Amino acid sequence: MAMVTTDAAAAAGKLPEEEKPDYASYNGASAADGGARARRGGGVVDSVVVRWRREDMLDKSPLALHAAAAVFAFVALVLVASNQHGDWMEFGRYQEYMYLLAIAALAFAYSLAQALRHAYRMRGGVDPISAPSARFLDFVGDQVVAYLLMSALSAAVPITNRMRSAVINNFTDATAAAISMAFFAFVALALSAVVSGYKLSKQTYM
Repeated sequence: MAMVTTDAAAAAGKLPEEEKPDYASYNGASAADGGARARRGGGVVDSVVVRWRREDMLDKSPLALHAAAAVFAFVALVLVASNQHGDWMEFGRYQEYMYLLAIAALAFAYSLAQALRHAYRMRGGVDPISAPSARFLDFVGDQVVAYLLMSALSAAVPITNRMRSAVINNFTDATAAAISMAFFAFVALALSAVVSGYKLSKQTYM
C-alpha cells in the first residue's frame, strides 16, 4: 500500500514530455517566425543587388554595343573599299557594293560618335545631350542605321551569291566577308536599339 501511494505521488509531481512549455520563443516570436523574417530580409537584399547589377549593365551596354558596331562597320568599309582587282573585279562597277560602302561608312561614323559620347558620359558623369533627348536619339538613330545596314545587305547578298556560284576568288571572298561584318554591325545596333527602347519606356518625362 505504501508503494502504490509513493508511485502515485511521483506520477502526479512529474509532467509528461508533451506538457512541458516551449521555451524556444523569444519576445513572443517563435524560431520559425524569426527564420522567415531572415529569409524575407535576405530576399529583399538579393532583389536590390540584382536590380543594381541590371541597371549597371544597361548603363554600360550602349558603349560596348556602339563600339562593337563601329569596329564591324569599319572592317566592312575597308574590305569593300580595298576590293579592287581589275576588270570585272572592281567594287565600283556594282551599285550594290557602292551602296554597301556608303552605308558602312555611315554606320561607322554614327557608331563611333555614339561610342565616344557614351564613353565621355561614363567618365565624366555628364551626357553632352540632355537625358530625354539622348534616349530618343539612341532609339531612333540605332533603328534607322540598323535598317539602312539591312537594306544594304539585302542588296549585296543576291549579287554576291550569283558570283560565288560561278567563281570563288579574292574578290568574292572579300565581298562575302564585308557582308558578314556589316551583318554583325547590324546585330550590335539592333541590340542597342532594344536597350534604348527599354530605357525610353521607363522614362517618366520627355
